[in-house]
Amino acid sequence: MYSIKRAIAAFSCGLALFAVPVFAAPADKNDKNDKNDKDRQTHNDAFIPGNRSESRIAREVRHELISLPYYGVFDDLAFRVEGGTVTLLGAVTRPVLKSDAEKATKSVEGVTQVVNNIEVLPLSPMDDQIRMAVYRAIYGNPSLSTRYGFRAVPSIHILVRNGHVSLEGVVANQADKNLVNIAANGVPNVFSVQNNLQVENSGK
Repeated sequence: MYSIKRAIAAFSCGLALFAVPVFAAPADKNDKNDKNDKDRQTHNDAFIPGNRSESRIAREVRHELISLPYYGVFDDLAFRVEGGTVTLLGAVTRPVLKSDAEKATKSVEGVTQVVNNIEVLPLSPMDDQIRMAVYRAIYGNPSLSTRYGFRAVPSIHILVRNGHVSLEGVVANQADKNLVNIAANGVPNVFSVQNNLQVENSGK
């Protein structure tokens, strides 16, 4: 059972890690938007059960990712399977989680190549404060905590980049999606909220 204490402990450990910045040449804005759109269309969150037609490789990759010890509600691990090639997507607060996800995926039988596109979120004390505030706003809400908080892997994940919040995961209905959105937008110092939550049985 995932508890608030576990989330706070994972968050505290993350503060001690140092992320090394990687500099790349700026990409064309339209190309970047096209890539993001493609990733969103094929973005399989590891903590959301796949459909019945999901391949064996996809099932095993999903199992490996959600079993990683440092994976928590402030991370989003996702993937795309194309034959024997698995592309890892999403964003994490710890560099070690990115490398662990790649190692775990390579261990799956039938995987011939892993493309690791997982983003390591920047270190920021303000973002750390926002993560915990948004967590409390969502999972501290009785209407949401009873439905989504008491799970081995909570279905609402919170990503924060420089004050901007992205919500990933799945909820039972549109009303809950709206309620989560209101809760996140009510947190001080949040610049914007991108609500990518899926509604069960409505498709992606």
